[in-house]
Amino acid sequence: MRKKVRIKKDDKVMVMAGKDKGKIGKVLKILSKDDRVLVEKVNMVKRHTKGNPYQQVAGGIVEKEAPIALSNVQVLCASCANATRVGYRETEGGDKVRFCKKCNEILD
Repeated sequence: MRKKVRIKKDDKVMVMAGKDKGKIGKVLKILSKDDRVLVEKVNMVKRHTKGNPYQQVAGGIVEKEAPIALSNVQVLCASCANATRVGYRETEGGDKVRFCKKCNEILD
């Protein structure tokens, strides 16, 4: 049984552990099957690619993002500007929204 993913695409997150600790980036993709997340300009790796003249793809060394463990990132709250845990609550209208555990502000 997989745990609930509390981070969404386009969230601003901070890396809490690893070689990129302290870096901030936007979530590009969530890989929920592997409990990993792709963050913009974080965990950059170099890949040697072969060119393809039919698709107009140049060969060479390409730098791209590699997935990082979901447990190593935390959502950045816009109002208190801190990395925080995420909670859920229902509004008066019955909508389920995420909120910052530090300042109680709604994230969505």
